[in-house]
Amino acid sequence: MTTADKPREWMPRFWEGCDFLAWMRLLVRNRFAVGLPYVYIAVVITFVSACHTVLRLIQEALFAGPVRRTPIPRSPLFILGHWRTGTTLLHELLILDDRHSFPTTYECLEPNHFLLTEKVLTPWLGFLMPSRRPMDNMAAGWDRPQEDEFALCMMGQPSPYLTIAFPNHPPQDQEALDLEGLSPLKRAAWKRAFLLLLRRITFRNPKRLVLKSPTHTCRIRTLLELFPDARFVHIVRDPYVVFPSTVNLWKSLYRTHGLQTPTFAGLEEHVFATFTHMYAKLEEGRKLVEPSRFYELRYEELVANPVGEMRKLYEHLGLGEFEEVRPKLEAYLAANEEYRTNKYDLKPELRAEITRRWGDVIRRYGYAME
Repeated sequence: MTTADKPREWMPRFWEGCDFLAWMRLLVRNRFAVGLPYVYIAVVITFVSACHTVLRLIQEALFAGPVRRTPIPRSPLFILGHWRTGTTLLHELLILDDRHSFPTTYECLEPNHFLLTEKVLTPWLGFLMPSRRPMDNMAAGWDRPQEDEFALCMMGQPSPYLTIAFPNHPPQDQEALDLEGLSPLKRAAWKRAFLLLLRRITFRNPKRLVLKSPTHTCRIRTLLELFPDARFVHIVRDPYVVFPSTVNLWKSLYRTHGLQTPTFAGLEEHVFATFTHMYAKLEEGRKLVEPSRFYELRYEELVANPVGEMRKLYEHLGLGEFEEVRPKLEAYLAANEEYRTNKYDLKPELRAEITRRWGDVIRRYGYAME
C-alpha cells in the first residue's frame, strides 16, 4: 500500500463548519461542558467559526440577490431510509447520472460560504479529509456526496445530529427529527434555511437535486409542503444487521466528532426508539405521496442485482432514459467490486430484543424473524 493509498485516521470535527452564532448556541445550551482533552478543539472552532461568519457576510454581499432569484427548476429526489440501510450506496449510484446534482461534503460542512470558497480551498484541503469513512470504509472526500442535515447544523438549525457534539448529554433536538414538534416559528425558520441551502446548491448547478439524509424519512409531510412534486425512494435493510451497524455508526461519530469522551450510556435504547419512530412517520408520510412518485427497494436486492434494481427505480420514478447512465453504473460497480460490508455477531438476547421491538417492520418488509 502506497502512502497515497493509506486511509487517513483523523479529520476536523464537523463543528468547525459552524458560523459563530451557531457554535455559541451549541456551547451555551450544553453549558460549555467540553471535556478537558477537547478544550483545544473548542478554542480552534471558536476562532474558525468567527472566520466563517466573516466569509458568510462576504458571500451574502456578493451572491444574496442572485441566490434569492434562483429557482429550483425540478423538485428534488429524496433518498429515505434509516441509517445503515444503504442510503449512501444508493446516493452514490444516483449521482452517477449527469442529469443529477447533489450537495458535496464541502458544501454541507461549509454551507455558509461555499459559493465563495469551494473552488479556491478544496484543492488545498485534501489533507484534512480521510480517504475512507471510519464507520464503513466507503470513499470520502470534499467532492463526495454528503447529507444535507450537516449543512443545516452548520447554519444553526435544530437537528438530532447535534447530539454528536455532546454525546454524554441527553439526545438533542429530537423534536426536529420529524419537525412536527418544533414551534411554528422554528419550523418556518427551518424551511427558509433548507430552501436557502438548496438555492445555493442550485445556483452552482441547476440540475435535479438528489438529497440523502436519514432524518428526511420522518419529514415527508414538510418536504411535500416545500416540493409538492418531489420524488422519494426508500431503501430498507435487514433490521438484524441495521441495529449493530447503527450502534457502531454512532459510536464512531461520537469518538471522532464528539467534544466529550463518550460513555455510550443509553445508546442502544436510543437506536431502538428512533427506529420505531422513524418507521411510524414513514408509514404516515408515504400515504401523502402519489404512488408514481414513491419507490421502495431492499438493500439486499440492490447489491445482488444493482443494474436491474436501478433500472426499475428509473422506470417507476420517471427519471429519464436509464441506458444513458448504465455505462457509468457498470464502471462504478466494477471499480468497487472488492468492497465488503462489516460483519456483526449478535448475542441471542439482543436478537430476541430486536425481534420484540422491531417485529412489525421485520414482517412488513419480508425479513425472516429470529
